[in-house]
Amino acid sequence: MTNRTISIAVMAALLSGCATMERPANPINSQYAPQQFLDQDSFQSLCRPASLSGLELPANEVSSGMFAAKPDLLSAGDRVRLNIAGDEDSLSRTYVLAANGTVTLDGRYNIQLTGKTVVEAERLIARKLVEEGLIRGLLNSVRLRLAELGGVSVAVSGAVFEPGMIRVGERQAETRGVNLSNSDSGDRNLRRSLTVALRAAGGIRPDADLSAVYLVRGDQWTRVDLNGAISGHAIDDIPLTSNDRIIVGSGGCFQDALVKPSQVTAPGIRVYMSNLSRPAASNSSSSINSDSTSLPYGTRLSQAMVAANCVGGSGMNAARKVVLMSRNPITGQSVVIQRSVEKLVRYANRDQKDPYLMPGDSLACYDSFAMNVRDVISLVGETASPYFLLKNID
Repeated sequence: MTNRTISIAVMAALLSGCATMERPANPINSQYAPQQFLDQDSFQSLCRPASLSGLELPANEVSSGMFAAKPDLLSAGDRVRLNIAGDEDSLSRTYVLAANGTVTLDGRYNIQLTGKTVVEAERLIARKLVEEGLIRGLLNSVRLRLAELGGVSVAVSGAVFEPGMIRVGERQAETRGVNLSNSDSGDRNLRRSLTVALRAAGGIRPDADLSAVYLVRGDQWTRVDLNGAISGHAIDDIPLTSNDRIIVGSGGCFQDALVKPSQVTAPGIRVYMSNLSRPAASNSSSSINSDSTSLPYGTRLSQAMVAANCVGGSGMNAARKVVLMSRNPITGQSVVIQRSVEKLVRYANRDQKDPYLMPGDSLACYDSFAMNVRDVISLVGETASPYFLLKNID
């Protein structure tokens, strides 16, 4: 009688520990999307419009169309071909702009070409050569053409996932070889543009204000409206030059329409998954690999649950729970959301409780109560068996 009492007490204590899962707690106002709330009535506007009072802009504002229509500006690493009438191989050759944006003629004369168009650079070179007495000031005696546009470094800040210095427009060695062997004048680098820089910075966040994207170049700046990148309308995808600054304004609100692959958002995201629930005993047997954890931007929790093999299986383990660990992209606060797998699959209002996944999110699946009870019974049996076996031997 005593042994039975002890066994029942031990089993009751163990079962009490797996009866319910404590709901994750979050700091106040850490949730940033309506789908992260269980009750839609508890969701209030989380809009926190960002202040631009500290935004330092030059005095000269220009239209975005002016920047878009302007010819490509030379930057460090670009290649130009100089041809001088009557000169075969002394000054006439291909030059690469140095890190400081200059080209060196005749090994002595440094000319700053960064931020200049090809026409402006041609005039500077012609003037310098005439001043130094190397050529006569004849009309059209100096010709400069663009051979290749290289990569440039630009600064991206504001409502993007990975702000910082971004390198865009780098060319592959094969492409560079083709450009240099091509006798045609001019070049077009499709990856040296505003939208490419935004994607390279991790893409815009869901709270971005696409009507307030600022491009700062020297003593000029412009405000660009990129809403067309989401709605399918034409936009000014401005070519960039070295040391441009891009600042993405924030509306402070989570916008579902911005959570999808586009010209200004990341095409895909990487998330982290763990599914150690029964009958699968490890992540490898759950087929969690690089293909299942690399998902398109705009993926919801319910889709990631299927990728992690959290949905389906035996009826005993149907009532699983899934936990999503995210981080508020606006404030940087961590957010943990718990959902019942079956409720998320079967309830008609699932879309209102099905959060979008953000880059770097993590999710984990937990066994159902029935599977926990099964494990407790197995544990009690494994613990008690040696005792009763020894007692019978005695």
